[in-house]
Amino acid sequence: MTTLDNTKQSGRVIRQKIKKSFKNACSVKSAKKRFPIIEWLPKYNGTLFIQDLIAGVTVGLTAIPQGIAYAIVAGLSPEYGLYAGLMGGFVYLFVGSCKDITVGPTAIMAAMTSKYVFGLSADFAVLASFLSGILILAMGIFNLGFLVEFISQPVISGFTTAAALQIAAAQLKGLFGLTGSGGNYFAQSMYNFFNNFLTIKLWDTLLGFTTIIILLLLKRLGEGCGRTDGFVKQTRWFISLGRNAVVVIFGIIVAYILKQVTDSEPVLLIGDIGSGLPKFQLPPFSTTVGNETYSFSDMAKTLGPEAIILPLVAILELIAIAKAFAGGVPINATQEMIALGLCNIFGSFVRGMPVTGSFTRTALNYASGVQTQAGGIFTGLLIILALSLLTSVFYYIPKASLAGLIITAMFYMVDFMIIRRLWTSSKKELFILIATILVCLFKGLEYGIVAGILIDAFILLYTTAKPTIEVNILREDKGIMTVLVLPESLPYCSADHTRRVIVKASFEGGLDTLMIIDGSNLRDMDTTVASNIITVVKDLDKKSRRIVLLNFNSLLKKMCIDINSSISDKFLNAVSADSLLEVSTRSV
Repeated sequence: MTTLDNTKQSGRVIRQKIKKSFKNACSVKSAKKRFPIIEWLPKYNGTLFIQDLIAGVTVGLTAIPQGIAYAIVAGLSPEYGLYAGLMGGFVYLFVGSCKDITVGPTAIMAAMTSKYVFGLSADFAVLASFLSGILILAMGIFNLGFLVEFISQPVISGFTTAAALQIAAAQLKGLFGLTGSGGNYFAQSMYNFFNNFLTIKLWDTLLGFTTIIILLLLKRLGEGCGRTDGFVKQTRWFISLGRNAVVVIFGIIVAYILKQVTDSEPVLLIGDIGSGLPKFQLPPFSTTVGNETYSFSDMAKTLGPEAIILPLVAILELIAIAKAFAGGVPINATQEMIALGLCNIFGSFVRGMPVTGSFTRTALNYASGVQTQAGGIFTGLLIILALSLLTSVFYYIPKASLAGLIITAMFYMVDFMIIRRLWTSSKKELFILIATILVCLFKGLEYGIVAGILIDAFILLYTTAKPTIEVNILREDKGIMTVLVLPESLPYCSADHTRRVIVKASFEGGLDTLMIIDGSNLRDMDTTVASNIITVVKDLDKKSRRIVLLNFNSLLKKMCIDINSSISDKFLNAVSADSLLEVSTRSV
């Protein structure tokens, strides 16, 4: 066959593959996979509509106060928290694969966004949402979700705990009605708290702690109750689910009454917020802060390379929530990432800050009996209603009420049990947890999670470079054996360690000691390691030491022989090392 014929055949193969890929991409099966709504919409009925409506409204009653609170955490005007919750439900309706998940602003995403807003403009938060969405979408398309698997549980728990402590510390200013700034870092927030403690306000403090107490009591009120119980228990259950809305309404009433009675504002209020729906427009690719104009490149430089942590944390939160509520059914991580990316991209078109799956609202959605992804529509419609009609009422929301709401939510984010568990089971992982917490608290959340990942990676590399090679000295009537049991895998970085262990073991016996390198467990070995083992074997052979390579599989045996064929007689297969001692004795 000529070169021209080969070229034509290769061209045909490529065209066939492209045609097949295009056909698969345009198939009904692929469409259902990428747009799950095609699967469940034809089965939709009135009963499902009612259940989704109830769940969506219930979630909306929590999403509104939480959105306002998390906007304040991010250092934004309160309406930005509502903007962030607008598009999630509508976009996820078409591309989301998990019926329970609600996408919107979260405490951790808000805390991480605050760094890019402090002293600047809300435009940076909107651009961060757009860029995060683009990156998440790309990672979903290219199946890069496995990257979050490199973040271990201690790092996640340390990051979450530190984020909760940092967010709670920043809310102490609002809880006590203090003057001054709240601070972007835990240490800074605590310093400002003690430095301004003498400016504490009585009404704010009372209202803040009352909010916390009410939230805790209402949470207890709903324990043991469900939507399928009797009327009284159903009422208790519903009030408990809507406790965030209850305390905000309570705070509004108290603030309004105090203003009417005292003809002043004895508690700090969030004040005027933007009314009406945001315009659907491109995210800001330039902005002006003060007298300084930032181009897109300037804004990207301000966000910095550490901003890449935002989409990673968003993916991490979403996948963790999806797994928690999947009910044992395998989740489509790629599809969830595509959905989250689109939620952030479209959210940036309505001035939304970065969003991800919310554990609190997802749990509420599940408990409310949501049946399909359509529940998110009703949550979105309730937020639209609030932006259109209720912004004048939101003026009276006390900052102390929102601070109490946030601090209470942060309390449940802290994983108290993991410290005790790791103390008894894994000091190494406890060190990673504590290191992640400390760096997060005193340097920043994005630096903390990177530090945790790097420490984890260093420990992993160290243990990989120094795998456990068991050395046993067996004394039998027929002689003495030194048996080295190799692990399942020997990567290239363990080559020197493996050589040192073999050499050291050779000194533990006399010249008549039989050395057995047992490869029964070995499944994978790099050529670098094989070369080192062969070098040691040849050196010991020159010193008239008896050495056997036991039970190496055919592929590894071939690898070694290809490197040096003169050692082929060293490979033996046997059931036990005892029989090798007898064979070796006879051969001598």
